[in-house]
Amino acid sequence: MFRHRPLCLSAFRCSAIFGHLPAFGFHLCVIASLVAAGCNGSTSAAGPGGGSRAGRGRGGDGGPAPVVTAKVVEKDVPLDLAAIGNVEAYTTISVRSQITGQLQEALFREGDVVKKGEQLFTIDRRPFEAALLMAEANLTRDKALLAQAEAQLARDASNAEYQQLTSERQAQLQQRGIISKDQAEQSRSQADATRAVVNADKANIESAKAQLAAQEAAVDNARVQLGYTVIRSPIDGRTGNLAVKVGNLVTANNTELMTIAQLQPVYVTFTVPAMHLPTIKRHMTGDPLHVTAVPQDADATPATGRLTFVDNAVEMTTDTIRLKATFDNADRRLWPGQFARVTLRLATLPHATVVPSQAVQTGQDGQYVFVVKQDSTVEQRPVTTAQRADQDIVVEKGLKSGETVVTEGQLRLEPGSRVTTDLNAAPGGRGGRGGRGRGRG
Repeated sequence: MFRHRPLCLSAFRCSAIFGHLPAFGFHLCVIASLVAAGCNGSTSAAGPGGGSRAGRGRGGDGGPAPVVTAKVVEKDVPLDLAAIGNVEAYTTISVRSQITGQLQEALFREGDVVKKGEQLFTIDRRPFEAALLMAEANLTRDKALLAQAEAQLARDASNAEYQQLTSERQAQLQQRGIISKDQAEQSRSQADATRAVVNADKANIESAKAQLAAQEAAVDNARVQLGYTVIRSPIDGRTGNLAVKVGNLVTANNTELMTIAQLQPVYVTFTVPAMHLPTIKRHMTGDPLHVTAVPQDADATPATGRLTFVDNAVEMTTDTIRLKATFDNADRRLWPGQFARVTLRLATLPHATVVPSQAVQTGQDGQYVFVVKQDSTVEQRPVTTAQRADQDIVVEKGLKSGETVVTEGQLRLEPGSRVTTDLNAAPGGRGGRGGRGRGRG
């Protein structure tokens, strides 16, 4: 093969041809020399190693292009939603006094973990003990009054029965003419009066019983009020800041002494775009959805929980839905008010085709990858991607498991380029890595 060389005139030949001419010939020689210099520069630029195709890694003058490759694999890929969540206490109790009195003791230290029923505070008992003694004395008095009313009723009932019998006998004697009618009527009147006294005694007994019941309630209330002088923890949890110091007067149902937060279990509240709501509802029909939370602390170990709440309305201003997951929090790593990175696992794609995400490039016609063939040349193949999983990406169409794709060095390549995975065999070493970022633009 003969290479095409441009026709260039040297200054020597130019002077030989046009030398016999005067000034006009001299000017022509100068112009010819300049053209010759330009031709020589163009010829050197197009020589071996200077062409643009040699830098693209063709198998000719530049040799194979160094690249990094990876195998297309098939594995199960989880479908996850990532969000930022906030840890909430399962229950938060505001501890207040139910009576008014002087705070005498605080039987814990701030920040202690307390159990349900554990004694926390003591309020001055003396006024309530006196009130209980008074109520019990009044109860004893009312019991005596009831007993007295019952005795009165028994006596008057016996007298009424006697008067009734006497009245009946007097009526019989009056019918026989033994006594006068006036005496019989007088006996009947006494019987009626005694019967009325019996009815009054019964009413007194009912009144005494009611008074006794009221006094028993007063005793119970006084006993309850006395019990309020000892304040116990209503839940298992961690105590907060002590708002009232010992010796101060606390007001019933008004003064907050402290708060207790239940840390086992805890909630993690987070939001996801409302577009995922149908998917979440569809997957919630079966087993509970798993949620992992990584608190923003030095320990990056995730905590595992389950989705337990989906809000009943979408937040219109942000088009998000509020979710809540429950965590057992056995090690108490999750702390109320803390932020955490949350991952909601919706499902798992079985046997998905996966490649490293850096293998997928984006061009004018869409996404593509460079597939390395058996003869160490590459094929540019369009692909359809789906879910991203950490550093990998799921490919729905375009690749099969076991194929080899280029992950670094794509900028050097074009369809048919010859490649090598020995990065030290080409000038520049691992210089092919620089093409990765520009290839995805």
